[in-house]
Amino acid sequence: MTNYTALFLAAAMFGMGTNIEVEDFKNLLKAPKLIFLGALCQYTIMPLLALLLSVIFKLPKDISLGVILVGTCPGGTASNVLSHIAEGDLAYSVLLTVASTLLAPIMTPLLVYMMAGSLVEVSFVAMFMSIVKVIVLPVGLGIIAKALLRERIKKVDFVFPLISSMAIALIIAAIVGLNAEKIMTSGLLVFGVVIIHNILGLGLGLGLGKLMGLDYDKQSTLSIEVGTQNSGLAVVLANTNFAMNPLAALPGAIFSVVQNLIGSIFAHYRESQREKKLEEIELNI
Repeated sequence: MTNYTALFLAAAMFGMGTNIEVEDFKNLLKAPKLIFLGALCQYTIMPLLALLLSVIFKLPKDISLGVILVGTCPGGTASNVLSHIAEGDLAYSVLLTVASTLLAPIMTPLLVYMMAGSLVEVSFVAMFMSIVKVIVLPVGLGIIAKALLRERIKKVDFVFPLISSMAIALIIAAIVGLNAEKIMTSGLLVFGVVIIHNILGLGLGLGLGKLMGLDYDKQSTLSIEVGTQNSGLAVVLANTNFAMNPLAALPGAIFSVVQNLIGSIFAHYRESQREKKLEEIELNI
């Protein structure tokens, strides 16, 4: 199951790569402050929330590790879809996702080591290599495929999100099947923690966007980017690097479902508020 999970995630990341333009990397250099702000939020808010929730709820070792893995992962590709729904700044969303993904091989193992090193043995090198294999290389190959095949690759773009969704469904089914008894005792707690984690991430991201004076669209984008994690990566890392802690994959699998449900509600709310603001402006003209 571990190998299949990694392959599914790699396929989804390849799909992400096919949607990245060379121009996106040029734009990263044009707006360093905005990108730095987003990356800083990504790798401080969610990791610290994960650690805080683990302590407050006195989570079991495996679950605590899983929550920390989710919190320390880069932004997920779902954030781009949610930003589009919210009518946020889609270009900013893509840039933030690219930036946090490129930083992941260093930041994710480092943060997991700092926050979970007392719980389990953490190998920085092993985690680094896992992230390179399932994230960096597939994204790079996707970018190359886009550059070489252009029109042909567009015809199969829709397949990659479906693969990602199917992977999450299989992961959840496998985890539940193998750990049914343990989930019966800790499942509700995990759901509660994951929901709080996601909502606080969205809320704090939005609050910081306002404090930094970002416009409404960028506030929506930053909020969604912070609250939306590459939870598939959290599951893969749990399965490949922490196989002795089987329930560590559970928070990531649940987060995948929760973030899409809550994220969709939040995105639609921000879009409706945006429309109201535009109507008010038109009335005042």
